[in-house]
Amino acid sequence: MTSDCLFCRIVAGEVPADVVASTDRAVAFRDIDPRAPLHVLVVPREHHADVTRLAAADPTLLADLVELADRVAGTECDGQFRLVFNTGPTAGQSVLHVHGHVLGGARLGWSPA
Repeated sequence: MTSDCLFCRIVAGEVPADVVASTDRAVAFRDIDPRAPLHVLVVPREHHADVTRLAAADPTLLADLVELADRVAGTECDGQFRLVFNTGPTAGQSVLHVHGHVLGGARLGWSPA
């Protein structure tokens, strides 16, 4: 845990969050500024700065995040979802603890070709 990391503090229970699912290795909670009908963040309990560092350090944990995202989408909406990882501040990553945005429940501005 990194004491100045918001998501580490949420995982530790020091900061409240609307948790929708969890595993031994990851937690899923609602985004405080949702951009879709379903907008949940999936974060590992361990601190990793971004998805590329997580993939290099523990690819199994990254797979666990994807599995949790799938479970959340299946429970919270129709099971169809977009999973977005922003990597770095200029790409929109505002908390430097890897987190995937599980977005669903609407067409999300995409239409098949």
